Amino acid sequence: MHAPRTFMVGIDVSKAHLDVAVEGKRAVVRFDSDAAGRAALAAAVAGAELVVVEATGGYEMATVRALMAADSPVAVVNPRQIRDFARASDRLAKTDQVDARVILHFARAMRPAQIPHIDDGRIALAALVTRRRQLIDMAVAEKNRLEHAPQAVAVLIGETLAALKAQLARVDAAIALAIEAEPDMAARRDLLLTVPGIGEVGAAVLIAELPELGGIDDKKLAALVGVAPMAHDSGAWRGQRHIAGGRATVRCALYTATLSAIRCSPAIKAFYKRLRDAGKPPKVALVAAMRKLIIMINTILKRHTPWNEPQQHGC
Repeated sequence: MHAPRTFMVGIDVSKAHLDVAVEGKRAVVRFDSDAAGRAALAAAVAGAELVVVEATGGYEMATVRALMAADSPVAVVNPRQIRDFARASDRLAKTDQVDARVILHFARAMRPAQIPHIDDGRIALAALVTRRRQLIDMAVAEKNRLEHAPQAVAVLIGETLAALKAQLARVDAAIALAIEAEPDMAARRDLLLTVPGIGEVGAAVLIAELPELGGIDDKKLAALVGVAPMAHDSGAWRGQRHIAGGRATVRCALYTATLSAIRCSPAIKAFYKRLRDAGKPPKVALVAAMRKLIIMINTILKRHTPWNEPQQHGC
């Protein structure tokens, strides 16, 4: 029988070091950000109720994997949330040790959701999806330069665009193979592809960057994606609701899928039309349709059942 988990941990991650604040201990302990340091860290925090790590441009992933391998529950939080929490708590000083303590205080106060186990296959897929997005961004930048480039430079830009296109084809093939190699990811992809508006790229983004899909409730999911309306009220005054935060890359994929679903899915199309007929602005109606679509996708993956709405011509 496992001993009860009774304490929380906050970790500030940098390229070279891991500063660790443990609930009930005064000192912040520093570990090297290498294999030996991560192994020592995992042993030091064994039995924690939750280990909270701030996302740090990918440097945190090796630490997260080491903690998960040691059976520690892990939450990864957005740095903006930590900064806002620090300001609200009047903790204005900033050092690595202070940051670790702020993350610990955030963990105790907010109790962020534990992330699902991250396996090697999903990490590889996430890297490929990120690379695909980088290639698209570079191609867009080169095309913008091409518009005003003299002939000699235009030729060089054309060569770069050709190279980017060739690499994009290889990345797309690698993404397909990475998903096919993992039965769980392949099953999720097959379910996602039954959803109007979701194609191979959209499915890959959702699998790689929203692993919580199908495993959390609808309200938490909407907030995680960033399509939950946030109140701006004070006293009798009622401000306009706006979306905020969330995973921008997932939201972009969902936006594209929803534009297509509004044309192809009778349910989403009728929902969007009803809001527009009620006088809602196009952007408000679109965000609401995004929220409805991701909630419907969440249900599909929870129940392991495909989208059963009859597909319309042109989807």
